[in-house]
Amino acid sequence: MPYKPKVPCQHPGCAELVEPGKRYCEKHKAMHPEAVRSARKAGYNRQWEKVSKRYLQSHPLCVRCMAKDPPVYRKATVTDHIIPHRGDPKLFWDENNYQALCKECHDRKTLTEDINPEYHY
Repeated sequence: MPYKPKVPCQHPGCAELVEPGKRYCEKHKAMHPEAVRSARKAGYNRQWEKVSKRYLQSHPLCVRCMAKDPPVYRKATVTDHIIPHRGDPKLFWDENNYQALCKECHDRKTLTEDINPEYHY
């Protein structure tokens, strides 16, 4: 039976091959904790759900849609971290780091901004 070939590590500049389904080699796995832990372990638990729901009740419209010219009035469904917390609990729970987004804007932000983290060596 044929097997799936190994794929390159997704860390920028790394050519190490990893098993299919894995994203990073052993050397770089520690630099990408957001990719190897579950959402619950990242802090998205029942307490987060309550905080998020309360935030969306007080901020019902998507801030990115409202910033368009002319403004688009779209219901916010996601409480987003403006600066990705990457496991930092202080940044995770800081309400000044939250923004209300619709799913479309959140997905676009995640794919364009949050997917390319800054690395500190």
